[in-house]
Amino acid sequence: MGSSKSLMIALALFAGLLAGAMAEDPYLFYEWNVTYGTLYPLGVPKPGILINGQFPGPVINCTSNNNIVVNVFNHLDEPFLLTWAGIQQRKNSWQDGTLGTMCPIQPGKNYTYKFQVKDQIGSYLYFPTTELHRASGGIGMLQVHSRDLIPVPFDRPAEEFAVVLGDWYNKDHVALKSILDSGRSIGRPDGIHINGKSNHVGESAVEAHTLATVEAGKTYRFRVCNAGLRLSVNFRIQNHTMKLVELEGSHTVQNVYDSLDLHVGQCLSVLVTADQKPSNYYFVVSSRFSKQVFTTLAVLSYKDGFGHAESTLPSPPPENEQKSIAWSMNQFRSFRWNLTASAARPNPQGSYHYGKINITRTIRVVNSRAQVNGKLRFGINGVSHVDSETPLKLAEYYGVSNKVFTYDLVKDEPTNVDKLVVAPSVINATFRNFVEIIFENREKTIQTWHLDGYSFFAVAIEPGRWTPEKRKNYNLLDAVSRHTIQVYPNSWAAVMTTLDNAGMWNLRSDMLERSYLGQQMYVSVLSPELSLRDEYNMPPTQQICGIVQNLPMPAPYS
Repeated sequence: MGSSKSLMIALALFAGLLAGAMAEDPYLFYEWNVTYGTLYPLGVPKPGILINGQFPGPVINCTSNNNIVVNVFNHLDEPFLLTWAGIQQRKNSWQDGTLGTMCPIQPGKNYTYKFQVKDQIGSYLYFPTTELHRASGGIGMLQVHSRDLIPVPFDRPAEEFAVVLGDWYNKDHVALKSILDSGRSIGRPDGIHINGKSNHVGESAVEAHTLATVEAGKTYRFRVCNAGLRLSVNFRIQNHTMKLVELEGSHTVQNVYDSLDLHVGQCLSVLVTADQKPSNYYFVVSSRFSKQVFTTLAVLSYKDGFGHAESTLPSPPPENEQKSIAWSMNQFRSFRWNLTASAARPNPQGSYHYGKINITRTIRVVNSRAQVNGKLRFGINGVSHVDSETPLKLAEYYGVSNKVFTYDLVKDEPTNVDKLVVAPSVINATFRNFVEIIFENREKTIQTWHLDGYSFFAVAIEPGRWTPEKRKNYNLLDAVSRHTIQVYPNSWAAVMTTLDNAGMWNLRSDMLERSYLGQQMYVSVLSPELSLRDEYNMPPTQQICGIVQNLPMPAPYS
């Protein structure tokens, strides 16, 4: 189908949808073809998933409040679905792209996503949520710029570079799925890639791929995302420092770092000034908190420079486990919300005084692993989630949720977390409540958690077990507003947020093995009025599947 014809169809399909709220904001249209192809991130051929023939996929470059229309054609031989991690989908969980909210796109079919990057700026990932597709590709970056009328707390960089990195398995998603379905773990990955390529330490700068070409004296923005499946990483640039300016959609206090830890699912932006002798320099990425350390590199190349990069690489953080975790935890504590910078709207980020709001609910989330009928499963507070044929949001909207799932299997206080019940997992939440979520990791491996539909204030990370007395250690002034949080081994993390976005929202482990085998749940936030003021109606083009296919359409919100 021709591009112009597809755009016309997309326009016709969505004409009038949300028109009152969004008519004045620009639309950006994309047509994506999802296909199989051969990838070589670690030099070993592997069947991969491409978007428009690319891995990583196309970058969506947009501006706050833009309306994004992406027509996705599924040329795979299995259902496929994309999520836009960190995009809040205000009042619109219909477009969130998780199996609890949407039917997957069937082979040979297409679906047009339509959503608005409402009141957001920053760097985000998109990736597949079906099966283990994320292990084979279908990943890319979405960059949301500030509107021209909103001041940004740094000078415009000479250029921006999108950097998607992470661990990689040489087995494809089908093989990995078979391993997990058989009851085993997929084990450690085979290496790390940078934008789909890798180079071993010791290879010459000529052989390593060029990540960015810069001019002496100019400053550049690197948007960096960890799209891996399980490994935290650390990245650094030979002979250069990095100024952190944005973390998961929030402007930060502009501290300078020699290296930065980046955990699974997280994105950030750094400014790098080309202030060294014109030459080649290594951009180095290494794994963290893993028995086997993987390292890969790319090249930062100066225009008109000459010579190879020096063979001596910048030092990684401490490798001793205890010191390494303490180092990383201290770096987390150095991240601060820039209270004087404007957000996506023309008011300072610090105008929202989250630390003065009374907590109305505390949810303690404890992750665990166990054997269920001889097979490996992961869970939250004793419940291991499984996806149902009918998306949970559709079941709720059509009034048949009791035929698909039971609310509140997960309790606010964990009990007997090591014995898992396998079932679709949804908790009820009260609209506009201010909640505290405690992530408690009693295991020996690091965790990363993500909440769709919201950003939250990451107020604390500490070793040990959480108790109410720990609240005295919270950062109630300038904790960064973000959508993922890492939890170190035998540690806890606390976040706070207002549940002001009606919909069905996924709370999940960003470790793909763990989320696939049950370490996720959904948070149902219903507005009592069932009003268009609080949530959009189901789009007329929404795919219908499961037990609701032949049911009459519910009365629309008004």
